[in-house]
Amino acid sequence: MIVEKELKKSTTWFQLDVEHVLQQLDVSPTQGLSSEEVRRRQSKYGLNAIPKKKQKTPLELFLQQFTQPLVVILLIATVITALLQEWVDSSVIFGVVFVNAVIGFIQESKALKAIEALAKSVASEATVIRDGEKRRIPSVELTIGDVVLLQSGDKVPADLRLVQVRELQVDESSLTGESVPVIKQTDALDADTVLGDRSNMAYSSTLVTYGTGVGVVVAIGRNTEIGKINEMIAEADVLETPLTQSIARFSKVLLYVILSLAALTFVVGLVRGERWVDMFMAAVALAVAAIPEGLPAAVTITLAIGVARMAKRNAIIRKLPAVETLGSASVICSDKTGTLTQNQMTVQKIYAGSKLYSVTGVGYEPSGQFMHGEQAVSATENQALKETLICGLLCNDSNLIFVDGQWKIEGDPTEGALIVSAQKAGFTRKTLLSHLPRVDTIPFESAYQYMATLHARQEMNDTVVYVKGSVERLLERAQSALSDTGELATLDAKRILQQADTLASQGLRVLAFAYKIFDRSKTTLSHADISDGLIFLGLQAMIDPPRPEAIEAVAACQSAGICVKMITGDHELTALAIAQRLGIASPQATMDSVINGKTLTTLPEEQLPEVVEKTSVFARVAPGDKLRLVKALQKKGYIVAMTGDGVNDAPSLKQANIGIAMGIAGTDVAKETADMILTDDNFATIEAAVEEGRNVYDNLVKFITWTLPTNFGEGLVILASVVAGLTLPILPVQLLWINMTTAILLGLMLAFEPKEPGIMNRPPREPNEPILTTSLVVRIIIVGTLLCVGALLFFELALQNGRTDAEARTIAVNIFVLGELFYLFNCRSLRYSMFKIGLFSNPLIWLGVSGMLALQVLYTYLPFMNVAFQSAPLTLADWGISCVPGLIIYAVIGLLKYWRYGRHAA
Repeated sequence: MIVEKELKKSTTWFQLDVEHVLQQLDVSPTQGLSSEEVRRRQSKYGLNAIPKKKQKTPLELFLQQFTQPLVVILLIATVITALLQEWVDSSVIFGVVFVNAVIGFIQESKALKAIEALAKSVASEATVIRDGEKRRIPSVELTIGDVVLLQSGDKVPADLRLVQVRELQVDESSLTGESVPVIKQTDALDADTVLGDRSNMAYSSTLVTYGTGVGVVVAIGRNTEIGKINEMIAEADVLETPLTQSIARFSKVLLYVILSLAALTFVVGLVRGERWVDMFMAAVALAVAAIPEGLPAAVTITLAIGVARMAKRNAIIRKLPAVETLGSASVICSDKTGTLTQNQMTVQKIYAGSKLYSVTGVGYEPSGQFMHGEQAVSATENQALKETLICGLLCNDSNLIFVDGQWKIEGDPTEGALIVSAQKAGFTRKTLLSHLPRVDTIPFESAYQYMATLHARQEMNDTVVYVKGSVERLLERAQSALSDTGELATLDAKRILQQADTLASQGLRVLAFAYKIFDRSKTTLSHADISDGLIFLGLQAMIDPPRPEAIEAVAACQSAGICVKMITGDHELTALAIAQRLGIASPQATMDSVINGKTLTTLPEEQLPEVVEKTSVFARVAPGDKLRLVKALQKKGYIVAMTGDGVNDAPSLKQANIGIAMGIAGTDVAKETADMILTDDNFATIEAAVEEGRNVYDNLVKFITWTLPTNFGEGLVILASVVAGLTLPILPVQLLWINMTTAILLGLMLAFEPKEPGIMNRPPREPNEPILTTSLVVRIIIVGTLLCVGALLFFELALQNGRTDAEARTIAVNIFVLGELFYLFNCRSLRYSMFKIGLFSNPLIWLGVSGMLALQVLYTYLPFMNVAFQSAPLTLADWGISCVPGLIIYAVIGLLKYWRYGRHAA
């Protein structure tokens, strides 16, 4: 009978030997479970399915969009304008709110597909043995103790303890991040073996790439490793972005200020003896004036423009605020394989004939040179080098193909690298096999650690066996070596081992190559045939090399104050070597500077943040480790960007402030969980997106710095008029006209401003830093005050000169509009003058200015507009007067920039 304690601790199965596992699960590997026992266990343990979490309904998601403080302000504005019976204005404001809500709803509803995609990752069918017969069943029907048969191409349907294997290799990259298929075996393992090293287990959703095997089901559904990831996805915190946090804080402050000023206006008016109805309407007018109706639309549109720009740079944004979040990132945690590296194993060094060669070219493109020192040489000049390449090409079961304009490998990436290195020397398998047809094969087996192929040498009337495998296994079977001239030489095993160790210390995977000659009668091959007498040919050392552009991108991020950390499932030595090439780790870094998953599990939670902050390279990490690392960095106050492509990355992608999934190699789960998807799987794209994100935030701050003086000045005008007992210079409907039209035609043009010089030479902004710094608040107060004084002064002068209220108010309205227009040029950069950044670097600014001037002319002279907004035609002199405050504002702010930033602002 199954021991319940063992089932609850599924992580202990790898510690048990095969006999103990079968005994605990009460099953025979040849008979499997009986149908009756299957039904009993299914009723007890359930089905092999990942349960779906209860999600918010579409209506709940949609209504949630209306709960943000900024939206609340707009809803208040909608109600106020409706009370004023300004139905058009009320409809326009509500329209802005509604559009924002629809966009937010669409973006968030997409994120709910993550767990659904995870559930689909379970294989649809499995081959099992039940009642002593082989059957094909839906994988959902698997239960604990089922005997499952695996072969190349199968997706593992549940967590299995392997009991029989024959050359079984499993691609576990989606679960562990391991870049090459894992060779499986059946022996018991130590208790502290990390997930990526559990070679006697096969995990749900991983892919069998080679060989066959038999396993018994030890975990199904939510108890599998993939199911645990599902739980981690559900438990990961959904964090607000720095932008939404800043906007929320800013909006709350703005809300309190607006309500306080409105209340103050109402009370002051009552104290002065005014009618409460008039004062209520004045308070309403002040509230309408102070509300920046265009701000939510500006935020959405600015982010949308950032999305479009990023898409052109191979970054697809799934959630709008993520555009800016990446610009605020202070740490980027990146997977290694495919993001920082090519994800294409490449031979870089060859040792043959006592000489060391470098091989140029990266990836599977079969073009490159063989370098001996600084000199390019022909591979055929060194007979040992030539035979080493031929051996790697013929003792090989993979294929190099050209598909959709790029070279790809069918089969094992390591064998693919050997094919490419041989083709760089001009050798092709088809040509070689025509002279050296394969006669027999010994496939790779982990027990022997080599592969061998027997070939008939038709021209020599004999046969040759080519062998590739581990250095130690081939050297113990070799008695001599091939020299560079093609003659047999004494085997210097010590020197070869030293060379192999040197290459391995550089993070390279080293394979040895040898051959042996037989007479013509040899047609079959056995292990005994190659137990001795091999002629050593050489070594080929390979690695998944860093992307050249990733090296530059890492340097750019570091100069921008962003710390880059590598988190990978690969081995420590490989991880450190790649990190050093990329500049993530220093050239002097040792293995002590790398933390592995085993060490992470022993670290107490309270110590983890300090350790993680100081470490740049993490290797052999499990899915739970990645989640802990992200949370630890967030505890230290970092804004964390996390990259990933596998199912194992999904929890950390969701927990991170911005999750970045790979578009090419990424799983559906990773893509649905992430905030951003890289269509080229390239770290350099992240750097470009960071740059774009910083520009988005800059442009948002520019818009807010530009729009708030208007609201502040309008509020001051209303308050000053009430306190002084004057006629209102601007009516509520006119305030709405100013706010909405200028925001659309002037303010939104700031969203198209190009990046400013040095944007990647400054540190990330602090997460708690307010949107508006003290200097910007001072600037807003100065501009708002100048607008207020100008509007009140020229309004009163117009009335004293006998102008009508409508004419005086039209002058006041134009003062605000033209003041904003001149101030717009100051806000194109908060540091530099518009001449420094280029008069025409943003041509849309001029288009917006032209449109605003045209619209204001219609507002002033069109009879329909005169009726709707109580405006009146003006003289040319009135227009000149209206420009004066704007010119003063431009000059004052220009002087402030020069005073603060000196000649750099000019």
